[in-house]
Amino acid sequence: MENIRKQLCKYGRLVIEKNLAAGPGGNISAREKNFVYLSPSGFALDEIKESQWVKVDLKTGKQYGKLKPTCEISMHLGCYIVRPEINAVIHTHPPYTLGLISAGVGLKPFYPDFVAILGREIPMVEYVIPAGEEIRQAVVEQIKKYNVVLLKNHGAVCVGETLKEAFARAWLVEETAKMQMAGMIAGKIRYLTEKEIEGIENLKAEDYRKALLKTLE
Repeated sequence: MENIRKQLCKYGRLVIEKNLAAGPGGNISAREKNFVYLSPSGFALDEIKESQWVKVDLKTGKQYGKLKPTCEISMHLGCYIVRPEINAVIHTHPPYTLGLISAGVGLKPFYPDFVAILGREIPMVEYVIPAGEEIRQAVVEQIKKYNVVLLKNHGAVCVGETLKEAFARAWLVEETAKMQMAGMIAGKIRYLTEKEIEGIENLKAEDYRKALLKTLE
């Protein structure tokens, strides 16, 4: 099994490769027992070395090393505190998603993977100043009940029991935005009905796929 720093490097590169953030935008973290490892401030996610992920004690807030963690450290730690079962937080600035939600258009379920991996609903919160207590409160309030939160004029926050699961959600959010935008241009999208959503939620095949996302490398 890859160590946590190596996994963070892997998924940091994937965030950039899949165009979910650009330059020093976005931030990710992972938890290992009582410690959280966060992306350092000012780095592009694909240029962080294994030794540069900032270690923080979740209980005391003590930081180890010389680099500063992402300015949104409070948001990350808050997610772990309210959801003890999650071990990864990925915050992205996905362009199609950001364009849609900043125009006031939320993402709604219209195909099976949306329901199976993202959930039946994705909350969208109004713009708040990045970093600090305001964004922590806005995100944490929603993360109590959801695995994905959309931030108007800012981006998306996705959590998971593993980095694999959190990243799958982050990537699928942006792919959903592309598909939804295409559907809106082509005509009127037929969204899934409540009965159809329940049918997907009860599929054993989806239970198997979701379980795989929770496995470590």
